Amino acid sequence: MGSVTVELDEPLAAVLAQLDRPLDAAVRELLVLELYRRAVISSGKAAELLGMPKEEFIKFSGRLGVPFFRMSDEQLDAEVERLRSP
Repeated sequence: MGSVTVELDEPLAAVLAQLDRPLDAAVRELLVLELYRRAVISSGKAAELLGMPKEEFIKFSGRLGVPFFRMSDEQLDAEVERLRSP
C-alpha cells in the first residue's frame, strides 16, 4: 500500500487531536466519510476502506449524520405514496 504525506498546520492538527484517535486513523476516516457523502464511493467500498462490515459502516456513518438513503423530499413523498397505494 502506498502512502502520502500531508502537512497540517497546528490549529487543524489540534482540532483533529480532539477526536481521541491516532491522527492517521482520524484523517482516513474523515476522507472515506467525505468520499461516501459525495457519492464518490459506495457504502461497501467505504466499509472496506475502513476495515469494517458494511452494516457497521452504515450505522457508523448514520451516527455521524451521513445518511444511507439519498432521496429528495419529492422522491421520498412519491415513494411513501407508492407504498400506500393498493
